[in-house]
Amino acid sequence: MNEIRAITTFVRAAALGSLRRAAVDQGISPQAASQAVMQLEKSLGVRLFHRTTRKLSLTEEGQRLYESARPALATLTSALDEARRSTEAASGPLRVSAPRALGMPVLWEHFEAFAQRYPDVQLEVQFDDRFTDLVSERADVGFRGGPPPAGGSIARRLVPIQLIVCASPDYLARHGAPRSIDDLARHRCTGYRRANTGKLAQWAFQVRDEIVWRDVPPVIHVNDTEMETQAVLAGLGIGQLGSFSAATPIREGRLVALLAEHVVDYGALYIYYGHRTEQPLRVRTFIDFMIGRLADNRQYFLTADELAAAMRP
Repeated sequence: MNEIRAITTFVRAAALGSLRRAAVDQGISPQAASQAVMQLEKSLGVRLFHRTTRKLSLTEEGQRLYESARPALATLTSALDEARRSTEAASGPLRVSAPRALGMPVLWEHFEAFAQRYPDVQLEVQFDDRFTDLVSERADVGFRGGPPPAGGSIARRLVPIQLIVCASPDYLARHGAPRSIDDLARHRCTGYRRANTGKLAQWAFQVRDEIVWRDVPPVIHVNDTEMETQAVLAGLGIGQLGSFSAATPIREGRLVALLAEHVVDYGALYIYYGHRTEQPLRVRTFIDFMIGRLADNRQYFLTADELAAAMRP
């Protein structure tokens, strides 16, 4: 027995005073309506209606069930209608998790654009440098920089992340440019202290077919990638920055790429989410919006030609 269908038929029959009218109201046959109510009575072990050829009236047990079921059924109907509406228009709450390091340099301008285009979506953004499990954190969509996320989520690669050693023209005018990785020890350098571990991040270099990690002592270090970028732009030292922070200033001439032959491809920016068939429209719309704006967007990385140009003396 379909209990929800049976209770719905019972409530409509009680409200309309007729099983036949209840059947018409629900688009089923009178026989199906009558059978649904009889199965409900059998399941409960009580008679719900007094039946005569001319009249249908509630028993005492039927009256109690009607008074209890009617408001609950109205709430359920409203919830189902709301769920159906969510597939027709992008609206409602949307919870997004992203690394703090990628927040302002990459993601925020696109979050703003989405919020302006879809004002009925209530966007909640949680910036957190640890990996977010969508289920346990009750998030709809996550972003991650580096290797692809594991854990059963669907991940879509958006843009590559390169680690680029760079400095401002002002710094290079005063101190010159390093000619090798070892030369960095004789320069003033910046550092990034990881917010999730408190440890100073090593610098990574591509040396032939392997990645070599080095401890580069900093004269200034921060726990925010945006502040490190500002320090390098201000000429305080040489820094190794993510391409999402460095690419645009390099193109504008505000930074100069150094040791370009040692640039490391440090994974990529990924968007990850649950199965799309289970997502409400607002989530699917957000995923498509972000992929459309970010996938292979050259604003956030240097092309092979640009890196080759940076290697020329």
